[in-house]
Amino acid sequence: MKAVIFAGGVGTRLWPLSRKKSPKQFEKVIGDKSTLQLATERLLPEFAPEDIFISTGGEYVNFIKEQLPFVPHENIIAEPAKKDVGPAVALMMGYLSLRFPHEPVIILWSDHLVKQIEVFKHIIFESSKLIKKDAERIIFIGQKPRFASENLGWIQTGAKIMNEGDVAFHSFEGFKYRPDQTTADEYFKDKHHCWNLGYFVSTPSFIYSLFKRYSPNIYEVMQKIIGNDHENKAFRDRLANHYSEMPEISFDNAILEQLDKEKAYVVVEDIGWSDVGAWEALKEALEQERNDNITKGHVLLQKSEDNLVYNYEDKKLVVGVCLDDILVVNTHDVVLVAKKSAVKEIKKLVESFQGTKNEHLT
Repeated sequence: MKAVIFAGGVGTRLWPLSRKKSPKQFEKVIGDKSTLQLATERLLPEFAPEDIFISTGGEYVNFIKEQLPFVPHENIIAEPAKKDVGPAVALMMGYLSLRFPHEPVIILWSDHLVKQIEVFKHIIFESSKLIKKDAERIIFIGQKPRFASENLGWIQTGAKIMNEGDVAFHSFEGFKYRPDQTTADEYFKDKHHCWNLGYFVSTPSFIYSLFKRYSPNIYEVMQKIIGNDHENKAFRDRLANHYSEMPEISFDNAILEQLDKEKAYVVVEDIGWSDVGAWEALKEALEQERNDNITKGHVLLQKSEDNLVYNYEDKKLVVGVCLDDILVVNTHDVVLVAKKSAVKEIKKLVESFQGTKNEHLT
């Protein structure tokens, strides 16, 4: 089985720690390891290093070599231009379809936390068994929702179709990306929806065939890139020459919204998953109780609760008194102070820096 970890995003929701020059997946937000390192290491030892592939941007290759020295260099595939997730998935599946067309592959993301690692691995390998029997299928892995989130995508599930071992596979009934709060409340109560993690198990050849069917403009460019061989230098030369011809489109818009529902199953389980790509999500992932303070670095809080305070300056003490529901992030050049609920506003603020004297801070 192969694994592909996508590590090319910028991550404005985790600003000011996450910047274009050093995105969130390479920063130490949990303990002393980056989320990319955690995402890769939790696959070991069941996945050998040569079975792990990393998709990223060209400017981040050195980060990956430094943080994941055990991953073979040829397994790091860098996009020459940023073209959204649709072309990025096509690139990885096209490349792998030449080498391992019918071998199960799992798609993962580099900025997530998974606490129930053994449960997670068990689901992966039971799904792999099913894919080996039926290669033309996608199996989505969903997290049992802990609360009614309007900041996450949701999957609607139907009846249980079958079991593989002790893992139940349900019918797939559709997606909803970031519903409003009223809809999220309904999803949480009805027990027929789960959080969409963006994780799925399939085969490279099947996913690549979906581009030929549903996004022929992406497929045609990919055919120029992959050619009829996967010889490393020739492939990378064609990648550099043709990738800019790709349209900019999400994987959901390019493929998943058109997918025949009969071709997908869903596994729903509590794997202790969190998207730690935003400050309020990071706090929720790390807290034991809802009102806990989560801190990093030299921090002192008095009469305060339900805050996240991260201090990345060793010689400075950050002190909070009578704080409630607040984010404080101190880096060497920016101090962010905001309500935990203001993540959308933080992203808008960072986007507004383009073309201004603050653009160097993005």
